[in-house]
Amino acid sequence: MLGPRLTELASAAGEDRLLATAGPVLARLRDITGESAQLFRRQGDMRVCAAAAERPAGLRDTIPVGSQLTMSAGSGAQVLLAWEDPERIQRGLLSSSFSAVALATVRRRGWAQSVGEREAGVASVSAPVRSPSGKVIAAVSVSGPIERLSRQPGRLHAPAVMAAAERLSDVLRRSGAEG
Repeated sequence: MLGPRLTELASAAGEDRLLATAGPVLARLRDITGESAQLFRRQGDMRVCAAAAERPAGLRDTIPVGSQLTMSAGSGAQVLLAWEDPERIQRGLLSSSFSAVALATVRRRGWAQSVGEREAGVASVSAPVRSPSGKVIAAVSVSGPIERLSRQPGRLHAPAVMAAAERLSDVLRRSGAEG
């Protein structure tokens, strides 16, 4: 008889598939944008950097794999919170530096940006990675100095970040894993 353990195993397989695919996708995103790229997953009230491709030289925003960041600031946090259930969104907004209106904008356009929100001088753009059922399970981001990304980093990098997130979502759809 199939039981809850099957769901756990499928979830673990999806996570492994996502992480196995993330490296090349993030490296390509880094090469396209010239900025550091990350994959974040939510764990409770934090987000964890599950994979990263750092810019090889020059001024960069380095977020080591395994780093735990708050869910109260940054474009990755906005993406991971924007598609949650309304109660979880309200709880998340209590301590956040962004608003319900900002999250509604993220849901409408499909990506988030932040400028000096998580850290002074740093800008970022993020987009959602979805499981086959459509649930947001991760956020793909690029981050770097405001001087290069500008005060409207989404204008520069949203298309590339969204394409990378879609590539990862496609991998999960093809593998049938929920992640």
